Amino acid sequence: MEKRPLEELNQAQRERLAFIEFRLWFLGDVRRPDLMDRFGIAPAVATRDLAAYRELAPQNIDFDGSRKVYVPTADFEPVFEHEPDRVLSALSRGFGEGIGKASAGFLLCEFPLRLNQPQLSVLAVITRAIHQQRAVHLTYHSLNTGVSKREVVPFALVDNGHRWHARVYDRKSQEFRDLVITRMERPLLLESADIATQEKSDQDIQWSRIVTLELVPHPAQARPEIVARDFGMKKGSLVLNVRAAIAGYVLQQWNVDCSPDHSLEPTRYRLWLRDHLVLYGVQNAVLAPGYRLP
Repeated sequence: MEKRPLEELNQAQRERLAFIEFRLWFLGDVRRPDLMDRFGIAPAVATRDLAAYRELAPQNIDFDGSRKVYVPTADFEPVFEHEPDRVLSALSRGFGEGIGKASAGFLLCEFPLRLNQPQLSVLAVITRAIHQQRAVHLTYHSLNTGVSKREVVPFALVDNGHRWHARVYDRKSQEFRDLVITRMERPLLLESADIATQEKSDQDIQWSRIVTLELVPHPAQARPEIVARDFGMKKGSLVLNVRAAIAGYVLQQWNVDCSPDHSLEPTRYRLWLRDHLVLYGVQNAVLAPGYRLP
């Protein structure tokens, strides 16, 4: 039987076949009820999907008659792309699109608690403003300036590893900055306010600038080869291309020693930024551990 190429399948069937492959690869089995429960499909549709996957990748799937379950073969090779973040999320939290209740995770897993989830009523206004390219009027609680009324033009969400920000043009300060979503109150979408040229994302230099960060094991590490393995380094380094607007967050989250003489404690800082000069002109470099202005 001639194999059907992926592009001949509609989106819904591709998702179901990718789920079959996910179960085979990461859980070692798949049954018709797995598809029926996940997608709410009839038994006949689940049967056709399993047949379609066997047609697509016959080298990947066998039927275990004693257990009445499909299992991966010894020659299994995935035909779909599976992003590690999505795989780990599905295994630990289950599948869900944010509507109703997500399915349960497939494996026992624990997470560090996130203590500062944004209110969805606030988040919804910000995301609508981003999508529709609108301004927002809101009350903002700042650690430095206290409570103030602001008009902002949000254009992106930023997760710094601990809390969610919106990248915005702030009409009060007339500059681009990150505002913490949990500090926003009573946001109101301004339907009729036009967005000026200087308020658009392509005018945000920190957002547009790409910074190359070369991370290496901290020179004082006793076992640098283990650090290299942990971070998937190639030839002893990990090269990241990130926006200048988030560079400080990345270096802070991963405890990267950004001092020029790698002087921070290696038991806490396992990585070192090989060239601290790349942070020159990066506004949030102040967040980078050990960073000093040249």
